[in-house]
Amino acid sequence: MRKSDKQNLPSLNLHIPEPKFRPGDIADFSDIDIEDVGVTARPDENSKPIDMQHMATGLIRVLDMEGIAGGPWDPKLSSSIKLKMLHHMVQVRSFDDRMFRAQRQGKTSFYMKCTGEEATSIAPAMALAHDDMIFPSYRQQGILLVRDYPMLDMMNQIYSNREDTLKGRQLPIMYSSPEHSFFSISGNLATQYPQAVGWAMASAAKQDTRIAATWCGEGSTAEGDFHSALTFAAVYNAPVIFNVVNNQWAISSFSGIAGGERATFASRGLGYGIASIRVDGNDPLAVYAATQWAANRARTNNGPTLIEHFTYRAEGHSTSDDPSSYRATEEYAKWPLGDPLERLKAHLIREGEWDEDRHEMLKKTMDDEVKATQKLAEKNGILGHGMHQEFETMFEDVFEEMPWHLREQMEMSLAEKISKFSTKSKEKKGQGND
Repeated sequence: MRKSDKQNLPSLNLHIPEPKFRPGDIADFSDIDIEDVGVTARPDENSKPIDMQHMATGLIRVLDMEGIAGGPWDPKLSSSIKLKMLHHMVQVRSFDDRMFRAQRQGKTSFYMKCTGEEATSIAPAMALAHDDMIFPSYRQQGILLVRDYPMLDMMNQIYSNREDTLKGRQLPIMYSSPEHSFFSISGNLATQYPQAVGWAMASAAKQDTRIAATWCGEGSTAEGDFHSALTFAAVYNAPVIFNVVNNQWAISSFSGIAGGERATFASRGLGYGIASIRVDGNDPLAVYAATQWAANRARTNNGPTLIEHFTYRAEGHSTSDDPSSYRATEEYAKWPLGDPLERLKAHLIREGEWDEDRHEMLKKTMDDEVKATQKLAEKNGILGHGMHQEFETMFEDVFEEMPWHLREQMEMSLAEKISKFSTKSKEKKGQGND
């Protein structure tokens, strides 16, 4: 095209995504299309990804807003399983509230709550086998509680105290437990995705039966690691479940910055030939059913699945974030899919398996349990009260055989430590003689 031919064309405009609501605005989510329960069909678990591309734009639901379960995705869980699910959701919410307060009291440097997103970790953890390998992000503390990881150990890690099994080497809330098939949490976003794929590929190569599941937020889908992981998973048909928790916000930027204005995040799997589904992330039964479906696909060599959990982050990104500076204050209260804990409670009450009195008793029991555990953890020390681990432990547990230069540094550090101790002892003796 010649320059003269462009004279009548409009100037180009750069599009900068902006959230619909900012502080001071009145939130209104009436434009969100929430499909009715039962509208999204349940394909066979061995269906080919190309035959169910519509699943990436639908919304799997089991519970309606009145607590009635229905539709083809209803997992038909027993009352005992649903009550256990509710128990863990109340437990993690109580845990979150107390640890948040502990950070505000200066007992730890950092904490991240999962309020409003409990279903996206607790329901999948209950649907997976206990030995399936978990590659979490930093908001899946509910998985550890489902897997009976000691709450005391979680708090010790948050306080980085003398009983911290990670010896103070990880940022608070970045847990690790190989014994519970829970991979070390990393603060570098999306790194866990290729790690999960590599582990799943190894499991398949060994002809094992264990699968992998990994989590990230919608913002992390813009990371290169996310796309590298999907490429390898598709090429090698890795038995892995990709969970994308679309809670509408990264630390201060809304989902549009990651591409959410143009397509669902589940749609990101379609170009790779990966089965991609979208689920109501505030419906614990739907999340359970979607995870169970994806796990069965993976175990029967039908490959990876990407699950977008459509939910909302009720609290700040972390204790270092102030959401009131970038979003409307009433957004969570007006979120059309409600609160996952309240929805499961309403369902159990409607089914005659629960009531308000027992629910209040459960909340009190969980609050008392968390408070008692916190007291035990704080006896082991809190952050800021001096060094809780021996200095030389910083050199340990890194190499199978410590390199000579690190060994030399450790010996020099120990010698310096002994020298300082000896000097102090002599000074004390001298003061005693006076």
